[in-house]
Amino acid sequence: MDSLSNPPSFQFPAGFAWGASTSAYQIEGGWDADGKGPSVWDTFCHQGGGRVFQNQTGDVACGSYTQWEDDLKCIKQLGLTHYRFSLSWSRLLPDGTTGFINQKGIAYYNRIIDDLLANGICPLVTLYHFDMPQAVENQGGWRSDKTVEIFNEYARFCFDTFGNKVKFWITINEPHVVAEYGYEQGLIAPGVTDPGIGVYHVGHNMIKAHAKAWHTYHLLFKEKQHGQVSISLDSDWAEPFDPSSVKDQEAVQRYLAFNLGWFAHPVFINGDYPPLMKSQISSKSKQQGFMDSRLPEFTDEEMKMIQGTADFFCLNYYTTRKVKHQDSSHTKPSIKADQDADAIQDPSWPVPGIEWLAVVPWGLRKLLKFIKDTFKDPEIYITENGFAQIDPAPLDDSQRWEYFRQTLSEILKDFCSCLCLPPC
Repeated sequence: MDSLSNPPSFQFPAGFAWGASTSAYQIEGGWDADGKGPSVWDTFCHQGGGRVFQNQTGDVACGSYTQWEDDLKCIKQLGLTHYRFSLSWSRLLPDGTTGFINQKGIAYYNRIIDDLLANGICPLVTLYHFDMPQAVENQGGWRSDKTVEIFNEYARFCFDTFGNKVKFWITINEPHVVAEYGYEQGLIAPGVTDPGIGVYHVGHNMIKAHAKAWHTYHLLFKEKQHGQVSISLDSDWAEPFDPSSVKDQEAVQRYLAFNLGWFAHPVFINGDYPPLMKSQISSKSKQQGFMDSRLPEFTDEEMKMIQGTADFFCLNYYTTRKVKHQDSSHTKPSIKADQDADAIQDPSWPVPGIEWLAVVPWGLRKLLKFIKDTFKDPEIYITENGFAQIDPAPLDDSQRWEYFRQTLSEILKDFCSCLCLPPC
């Protein structure tokens, strides 16, 4: 599909939402300022040893904690209607619990929310964007079943503290990334490596934590605050490496089940994992000598609790992959081996910055169509999407401009409603 050959003529519909997305650890800095407790990312970066590029940290980052006014000027200059940011759990609750509440953290986020609303900009607030309090991680973090209730209490605190002004909540950002890269491969904080086992237990707890928080909002706050709650899921689009190969077509289905379906299927369909995912892991587990599947099971009561716990669909999309069948029968347990699928980047796709992030705008359109057809035609909010360049980025930013032109053209061909958020 070539968007450049015949670009569509379109007008943005009334209510079209223009937004930007950030996260606390990536922009705030002030890592130990004004009573903030350490997060797993503070610990991960401070350990050094090459775990992070050039041993960089988020101690200062963009300095948003002390320079919010400058950020607000940029937001206004861009003409944004919506601004997504995350709360630093350990800035609000230094040990992760309401046993000690940091009033300066509350004041900081109240200031952001109030300034946004005063300028006609709607805040979308994420409760958890990768930065678990180190004190909670010390008790097991997402590996511990107890964290489900600890997160629920944190969510309840945030709904109670900010909910009269916030109408859009996201519980957890990219649980797939947290589980696979934080607790299986150990590439991001907290740096745990527990392939093929811990990764699924972590995902299991995050799904239950999200569902509990959704119910807490709907039972205790929805009637008065009139807000909405969801979870933000990431996914590539996938195409068969060989379109004529049945095995490659089936590998695409497994790839999408393990990446998007892992969390979307329980929340949007029936409270349980995708059948393909369950059968794959069960079969692999038996081959590897496990008595039971390495994928935990939800009880009937838990499935009822989980099903339908999203008021809209939040999608983070960056790139597309070509997928081919790969027999992983004789490999050790891992989420990648469980899929029997190899994801490949087409060398013809442009890669202007980070090596894994090929620019494929048409993949977003196909993924949106897949979501609408697969997950009961939900309202879809694109909560992350973007274009990466390696510093220093050129002043002539024509590549970025062209990227956004192509991407918006693809979205608006069929999905104008995807980005039409209601006003706050």
